[in-house]
Amino acid sequence: MFVHLAPRVSAERVRRSGLRKGVFCFPLLQSYALSHQWVRELTRWSGQRDLVAVHIRIPDGEEVTVGRYNDEPATVTAAEAVARIRALDDPRGWEVYLARGVSRREVHRIRPVSQGVGWRYKPDAHGHKPCTCQGCRVSGAYGAQRLLRRPFAIDKPLPPPRVLLARLEETDPSDGKAIAEIVEDFRGRRRGPIRQLAHLADHPDVEVRLALAFVICQWRTPGVDEVLARMKDDIDGDEFTRDWVERVRVGVNPTP
Repeated sequence: MFVHLAPRVSAERVRRSGLRKGVFCFPLLQSYALSHQWVRELTRWSGQRDLVAVHIRIPDGEEVTVGRYNDEPATVTAAEAVARIRALDDPRGWEVYLARGVSRREVHRIRPVSQGVGWRYKPDAHGHKPCTCQGCRVSGAYGAQRLLRRPFAIDKPLPPPRVLLARLEETDPSDGKAIAEIVEDFRGRRRGPIRQLAHLADHPDVEVRLALAFVICQWRTPGVDEVLARMKDDIDGDEFTRDWVERVRVGVNPTP
């Protein structure tokens, strides 16, 4: 038995149809805190303030990957994944990944879960300075702007979209490197000016097109999927961008 954490608003859909392919989960252990350790971190990244625990039953011989979130995972059976995690002195930060979807028959139950369980940022992060780089910080999170004003802050706040759009207008259209750098500064946002940037999907410089795909796949602005579809060949041809886009579109934390 494994635990998958999902937004409460998706509970009925999961009960009716199961889970789409690409499922992160964790073995259901005797420790409630360890079984649901990812609650606070997923809340921080997804912005969902109310998660539920979806208990799923995976056959013992099913192939999964298991490992710590920042290590190379190992491909094993579901039974072996549970055995490895149970044998650890400290299984915090470990996760199991099932590449296929989960049918509704494999959903054992859906139950509420305490929203204050688990760690944030990384296990044992309490008492350490939080990282403020663009890859770690979450735009709009509680206290994000206050952290960026601290002396130890690595990356300062990015310019607002209106400033970046003005820079694009002033930049030579043939200077692909400069345009790509400006486009990259639109990252870390949940919405963005897709209509003003859509024309860059046809830019002759592939670096501009990949920078655009890398940035807009994180947005929830209508029209993003249509622009990404126009750049499908570029995305498929670049392994890193393809992996990033796929993980973001299915709601998976894309950070290493």
